[in-house]
Order: sequence, then C-alpha cells, then structure tokens
Amino acid sequence: MKKSKKERQRLLIETIKENPFITDEELAYQFTVSVQTIRLDRLELSIPELRERIKNVAEKRFDDEVRSLPIDEVIGEIIDIELDQTAISIFDVKHEHVFKRNQIARGHHVFAQANSLAVAVINDELALTAKANIQFTRSVKENERVIAKAKVLRIDEEKGRTLVEVKSFVNNELVFTGEFEMYRYKK
Repeated sequence: MKKSKKERQRLLIETIKENPFITDEELAYQFTVSVQTIRLDRLELSIPELRERIKNVAEKRFDDEVRSLPIDEVIGEIIDIELDQTAISIFDVKHEHVFKRNQIARGHHVFAQANSLAVAVINDELALTAKANIQFTRSVKENERVIAKAKVLRIDEEKGRTLVEVKSFVNNELVFTGEFEMYRYKK
C-alpha cells in the first residue's frame, strides 16, 4: 500500500537523517515512487541534494579535526581524515579549471588538491610543504572527479618533518602521484 505524501515525507526526513549519503534513486526505490517525486519532496522539505549533504556532513565533522589550515582552504572536499595517518578528498573538475582549447585540467588544480590534502592530514597547527616530488600520469579532463588519497609514510619529530604520499585517481585510474615532505613544529 502506498504511503500518503505526509507520511512519505516524514519517513524521508528520518531516512536521510539516518543516512545522509543515500541517493535520490535509492530513496525512490525504497518508497516506490519516481526520482522526480523524491526531488520534489526534498525541495518542499528544504533538504539539500546528496552532494550538498555530503559536503555539510564533512564540514561539520572535519572542521574540528583539521588543525593545519581552515577547512575552506582545502582544495576539493575532504570526505575522510585520520590525522597523521590518512585522508581522502574529492575534486570535481569544472569549466573554470581547464584550458579552453582542449578541456584538460590545469595542472596546478590537481597539484593543489594533493598538496592541500598533505597539509590537512598533519596533526599540527603549522604544516608547510618543504619539498615535493610529483608526477602527472595522465591528463584530467573537464567533468571528471579526482579522488586524492593521502597516506602519512613517516613522521620525524626530531627534524620536524613528515613524509606524505598522495595518489590521485579518476575512475580508479592513477592520474597523479606525489611525495610531500612537510615541515611541522618540532616537539
């Protein structure tokens, strides 16, 4: 039996509260209605789309965790972080990030995502890039999503240095790799 609009919207609110990462398609299937109906319900209830919900959850969670720079200075959106261990961010390449003649992303955007993630993963008030060894393995194009994964390889507290490896992928294909030697306060 179909639920009334009021009941469906009440359940929609509960479902999204429990799982903010649920897609409109999954919700439509769960409530046996069209995707358009779910979108209209969300609009009526002022519930943002999935991308905005992910961003809101991440900002709330990571605002307190990222110490080395303000969350809004990270290039891309941090979706997971364990300070001094690992971090993941996503960056959607848009029209303003590419060369107009060939729609290939300007390298400094891909580098900036990786570098800011290397800074963000450091559990310190100050983290600066001392040295970087980078390699672009393939061009990134407009409308592609770059997923950068940072991993802390070594912390040398005596020298105040941390080695962070960042690998960036588009659809599981490696597009960028870098080793960042990060300066941090000596303990």
